[in-house]
Amino acid sequence: MHLDVLDLRNFYYRTQLGRVAQRAIRDRLVDLWPPMSGQTVAGFGFAVPLLRPYLEPSRRVIALMPGPQGVMPWPAGMENVSALCEDAAWPLATGMVDRLVLMHGLETSENPAAVLEEAHRVLGPGGRAMFVVPNRAGLWSRRDATPFGFGRPYSAGQLEAQLRRHGFTPERNVTVLHAPPSQAPFWLRTAQLWERVGRRLPWLSGGVLMVEASKQVYAPTRGGLGAVVRRPLRVLEGMGQPVPTARSGERQDGLAPASALV
Repeated sequence: MHLDVLDLRNFYYRTQLGRVAQRAIRDRLVDLWPPMSGQTVAGFGFAVPLLRPYLEPSRRVIALMPGPQGVMPWPAGMENVSALCEDAAWPLATGMVDRLVLMHGLETSENPAAVLEEAHRVLGPGGRAMFVVPNRAGLWSRRDATPFGFGRPYSAGQLEAQLRRHGFTPERNVTVLHAPPSQAPFWLRTAQLWERVGRRLPWLSGGVLMVEASKQVYAPTRGGLGAVVRRPLRVLEGMGQPVPTARSGERQDGLAPASALV
């Protein structure tokens, strides 16, 4: 079940732990996807804490929020780019998105297959999607004091297998939020240090899993014969020569009948 948009807003924008989580995930996303001009960037779920760096250079930024979660206007003080939608019906044209970010949209959905089908539909050729989900092996999925403690946590293998079944090719995966989900001042002050340590130690499991995937686009197949005919047959070529029929009183071998020799 999707979380309430007010609870998500309060966590990310009104708590110290939420701001630490927002900064860590957003900084990692920007490292993987530097903002580029002329792109259409979309988010599904509650991805707005990650989309602000893409507002200025992108051609268009769209924040899709599922109906059971609710919607809020975003960004503050600017033209609204957020819209309410259903898991299985996004108000986007097919193939129009270059970069797609899903956070708090897949693991909390009652129909994750429909979410992945829509994500595959709206991505254009060469498009990339980033799935931000709770890490099954991390501490954040075990505590319901944060939004990552709700829904289905994933391991990298589980999420990548699900993505392949829906036409995606997993490209790479990383973990973030290596500090424990604690409001204690020590952990909040040292959060950035733990993120740097986590990047250098791949075996250190973070609380959030980020999997980047590309859309599979199959090459069109050419119809007709696979081999080129080098010397096509001409009309009636290969047919036997016609054999003349014998006239009345003549033999077919061209000799005169015996009666004519007498």
